[in-house]
Amino acid sequence: MDRIRLALAQINSIVGDLDGNAAKIAGYIERAKSSGADIVVFPELSLTGYPPEDLTFNPDFLDANTAALEGLCGKAIGIVVIIGYLDSPGGDVYNAAAVLSGGKVAGICHKMRLPNYGVFDEFRYFSSASRPALFDLNGTLVAVNICEDIWYPDEPIGSQVAAGASLIVNLSASPYRTGRTRTREEMLETRARDYLTPVALVNLVGGQDELVFDGNSLVYDEHGHLIARGVSFQEDLIVCDIDLVEVHNSRHRDVMGRLEDLSRRHPGPVDIFAVGEAQAASTVRGHLEPHLPEPLSGDAEIYSALVMGVHDYVGKNGFKRVLVGLSGGVDSALVAAVAVDALGKENVVCVSMPSRYTSDGTLSDAERLAQRLGVEFRNIPIEPVFTMFLETLASEFGRSGPDTTEENLQARIRGDLLMALSNKFGWLVLTTGNKSELSVGYATLYGDMAGGFAVIKDVPKTVVYRLCLWRNLQAGGEVIPESIISREPSAELAPDQKDSDSLPPYDLLDRIIEDYVEHDKSLEEMIAAGFDEATVRRITRMIDRNEYKRRQAPPGIKITSRAFGKDRRFPITNRFWPGPRS
Repeated sequence: MDRIRLALAQINSIVGDLDGNAAKIAGYIERAKSSGADIVVFPELSLTGYPPEDLTFNPDFLDANTAALEGLCGKAIGIVVIIGYLDSPGGDVYNAAAVLSGGKVAGICHKMRLPNYGVFDEFRYFSSASRPALFDLNGTLVAVNICEDIWYPDEPIGSQVAAGASLIVNLSASPYRTGRTRTREEMLETRARDYLTPVALVNLVGGQDELVFDGNSLVYDEHGHLIARGVSFQEDLIVCDIDLVEVHNSRHRDVMGRLEDLSRRHPGPVDIFAVGEAQAASTVRGHLEPHLPEPLSGDAEIYSALVMGVHDYVGKNGFKRVLVGLSGGVDSALVAAVAVDALGKENVVCVSMPSRYTSDGTLSDAERLAQRLGVEFRNIPIEPVFTMFLETLASEFGRSGPDTTEENLQARIRGDLLMALSNKFGWLVLTTGNKSELSVGYATLYGDMAGGFAVIKDVPKTVVYRLCLWRNLQAGGEVIPESIISREPSAELAPDQKDSDSLPPYDLLDRIIEDYVEHDKSLEEMIAAGFDEATVRRITRMIDRNEYKRRQAPPGIKITSRAFGKDRRFPITNRFWPGPRS
């Protein structure tokens, strides 16, 4: 073969929807055939959805997944199809890629490198492959590996190239976080260049609980030049031609001798199996225009991740409409805007719940925002209920003066009202707490934390402001009123209350949180970097002591390198504290 026409099917699977995923895969196989592709590759565990978590322990699920794969074999006529699924021979379970050809399963490749950090827990579920695998397509060897396998510069790709691979295809489910796209690009560019081998990675797209997968599938030629890319946060079929003659010539011309000692350093063994002849051997195909959409970056990327996360969590869990409590503040404004962009204005209901401490400005801003977004808006004052609570508790509280108890009562009344509307009408409540507040416990358990999905749970407050400004810029005007963005933050639960009464400025707070939570920096390191010692000790202590609240928060979208939850697992009962206690 002089070239391989490769198709990458960047699809959005749903965990457990084996029939739906199989039907989508079948449709993309037909599209790949129509493009003249020799090979079409689907993402990691695309048949089951990723991550299947403890469904992996369910024998009925494993059997159904195998049956769904067998049902797709008939589609693999005149094309090689590579699908991520669960292989369970002899009781072991493998994260696997099935290679279909000639109407049957021609071979199976197992994942070798199992990630067990951050949100990944694959040691819990999978066995590791004992050797790499390749398949022979009309005399051309194609290496297949899965996600983490490509992130290591030695095995399995070293043995695969040493065995003669002229192309590496990688099935991935690589979750989104800020900066991940560029890191992935740099890694693949390096692999292709170092091994003088074209590398193709097809990445999952879509939201699954806390995780969002960004797509951005990539193909690099043997020199590390980008030749194809998938779109960001959308399904896509990426088709490109791999010039095998140029791969051979480049290796022949290599003056650095990069491949000469591969056989010595990577002796194998490897598994090689043959597949049926692909359609390209007898099909004349036209020229392909480069598929290189511009990737998203910065605030556009983060905002798109939030939109996709909301869209898929709501839709995949069977909800139609969502409910947002609008305070007139920046956090609820951003959540409402994201919800509208994800679901359409007709599927978003906003409710204002003013108290005796709500200012005229925040109340009018909430209504103006709802009007500009075009959503249904309701106003339910909480003063009568709050007064009743105070009267009911007066004899119990005695002469104790007002404190955070009365503040939290207001938040919990609002939480009850939102959940009552949710129960009555089947709307999903979107909570509006940001990462900065949840980090230090500046949120009320069973109050503003009550709800079904926490949209900005992993978004620092400083980024919330940026995203609001970005959203307005895209609209060409003030969808989110400028007064919401410029007003000094306040929970408005007490007279003249400001967030700054309890917290340092958010730009400082967010830097401390990032250093402590995301980068595991010690108190001494942060103090040495110039942070005030008293502030660092107070904030880090607040972060640790409020783990009990975060454990009871709804799931939310991960966008940073370490989100609370699966990423950071901190004990609630814990007596360790560096330095003197205060």
